Amino acid sequence: MSADVELDHVTIRFGDFTAVDDANLRIEDGEFFSFLGPSGCGKTTILRAVSGFMDPTEGEVRIGGRNMRGIGPNRRPTALIFQNLALFPLMTVADNIAFGLEVRGVSKFERRKRADELLALIALSDQADKLVTALSGGQRQRVAIARALAVEPDVLLLDEPLSALDLKLRQHMRTELRTIQQRVGITFIYITHDQGEALTMSDRIAVMSQGIIQQVGNGSEIYNNPATAFVASFVGENNPFHGHVSKADDQHAVMDTKFGPLRGRNSQGLRAGDRAILFVRPESLSLTNGAAGDGNVIESPVVNEEFEGHFVKIYLAGEGPKPIGLSVTNDGADSIPNVGDTIRVAFDPERANMLPMGELADE
Repeated sequence: MSADVELDHVTIRFGDFTAVDDANLRIEDGEFFSFLGPSGCGKTTILRAVSGFMDPTEGEVRIGGRNMRGIGPNRRPTALIFQNLALFPLMTVADNIAFGLEVRGVSKFERRKRADELLALIALSDQADKLVTALSGGQRQRVAIARALAVEPDVLLLDEPLSALDLKLRQHMRTELRTIQQRVGITFIYITHDQGEALTMSDRIAVMSQGIIQQVGNGSEIYNNPATAFVASFVGENNPFHGHVSKADDQHAVMDTKFGPLRGRNSQGLRAGDRAILFVRPESLSLTNGAAGDGNVIESPVVNEEFEGHFVKIYLAGEGPKPIGLSVTNDGADSIPNVGDTIRVAFDPERANMLPMGELADE
């Protein structure tokens, strides 16, 4: 069976509150697809609709072309890994993995054979007869994945499964999860508020805010070519400059700001007079000796510095309370400005995105 998952005009309401608003997308068979957004944006609600714990108020969820309305979780070709993993503490690792097969009436011999296969897949063959309470957090995570895979789902759903792990273990598990997905070849749908998880593991990402899918694309598209102000401010660090467009063509637009005219890419069809935000990432800003009137040169005093070893983050006074951030390589060749120094920084307009005025992630 194909494991394509389609959301066709899916809207989910709870009384007067709209949790998901007219979601439309197709997740391809065998794809690692992530829903990324802050808490309360609707991403887990979509996962519940795909898994069968609720039906959409409007629209359809289709798996393999079949409308899933009225089909419960136990009858869908899906398996769900919860945030808390929900492993059975008094069962061995092998018995945890084989539990779903036991419920389905599979023989003890076949259950153990399948458990052993999956233990080899997750590199825990020597842990089969231990209680899950004896395992580390990362090992328990892998057991939860194996248990979900034991029933051979077409789609594996993961609801922020790494959120309880420490940073280094989360980073390690990102690689492990992606490797397991590529080995088994089934569709993974992953829910996260952590952009690092989404960018490093996913084939494609849907960025959500307030129930609306703002943009769908691969990591490079989402990061380098954000479609909205929310996406630009939520995914990675970005410096926003507000103003009105003074002139524009199909490729670029110029905006008047307190730092003078600034130019960037015009991917959303802005016109002269439009209110807009120009986004420039810290790594796109560089120190310059150019004059402030040369265009795309910002002159401002240094208000703070953060030493991070190979990099030094420099913060300049911005339009408001939020400073302008840039990253400077600590290579010993150039002197690092001091707090209080007034400096000039410049950026290439091809590495700046001018977008219509809209909601920012930190507002």
